[in-house]
Amino acid sequence: MKLLVSALEPSANAHLKTILNNLKNVELSGIFDSQFAKPTLPSSTFNVMGFWDVLPKIAAAKRAIKDLAKESLQADHVLLIDSPAFNLPLAKAIKELNPNVKITYYILPQVWAWKENRVKKVERYCDNLASILPFEKKWYKRAIYVGHPLMDSLPLARNELLSNEAPIAFLPGSRPKEIGRLMPLFRQIAPNFKSKKLLVVPPFIQKDKIAQIYGNCDGFELVFDTKEALTQSHFAFICSGTATLEAALLGVPFVLAYKANPIDYFIARRFVKLEHAGLANILFDFMNKPPLHVELLQNDLNAKALMDAYSSNDPTRFIKSAKELRNYLKHGSASNITKLIAV
Repeated sequence: MKLLVSALEPSANAHLKTILNNLKNVELSGIFDSQFAKPTLPSSTFNVMGFWDVLPKIAAAKRAIKDLAKESLQADHVLLIDSPAFNLPLAKAIKELNPNVKITYYILPQVWAWKENRVKKVERYCDNLASILPFEKKWYKRAIYVGHPLMDSLPLARNELLSNEAPIAFLPGSRPKEIGRLMPLFRQIAPNFKSKKLLVVPPFIQKDKIAQIYGNCDGFELVFDTKEALTQSHFAFICSGTATLEAALLGVPFVLAYKANPIDYFIARRFVKLEHAGLANILFDFMNKPPLHVELLQNDLNAKALMDAYSSNDPTRFIKSAKELRNYLKHGSASNITKLIAV
């Protein structure tokens, strides 16, 4: 099967890897990480963070969309993963040029947070709407809940508390700018802990770039696998993102720490309809439960607040909540998404 893929983010490529492990005899084209095959464009081409980062890449994105639409003429199936700002215009361009090719959109646009008008576009241009969150059926009438990808890859949640002598994990994010904002704070609070301090570095960051991106890492032990770090740790300081849900599903107590460019944050707060930033807290909202973890955003984020969140955490509650989250999400997505693509 010839599969045209658009996977721009590191997380999208992680999900793509699981899918490819379940698909046989696939010939890839499109945008993805070069570990899988030779892409038309590497996913790093469009790995941007905020509003001002996007602007210089708009022209390149338009060219890429035009080229990928032409490539779809040779494809048996199209798989779009997350990244709606790019993938929705791509889906439209593909359907206008090649209306008969099937498009699967995996990890749907988060219209429950903002831009609800995207629902009509997704349902108009995409054939399979593969949802990873049970509540998305409220917005996408044709959505199929395939399960959540983290349920495929995470070990079982912990049943017992770890002592304070166990390691503590620091996850400052995956993009240089967010890492640059959090690392000074993490360096500031690290001496407060006598236990081993694990600094999680995404595996796609080149080792010779670590010092440039992270600065001084003295006192930290570098770990290149999020699951490995979290399963060892009795607590974690985590930048907003998928890692917060990983920790919640494992039963690891954590605090969410995030600081964005002030303009990006202002724009986001103006349009985003959610009370919470963390995926676990968002899920708990839809489960009609109180928030699971502390969120420290923008000016609320400082060394004292981080230490207060650590001191006040309830490990027993995190263990209980992990089971509740797993029951809500039910199962992984790899098997079901593979079936949609293979048809």
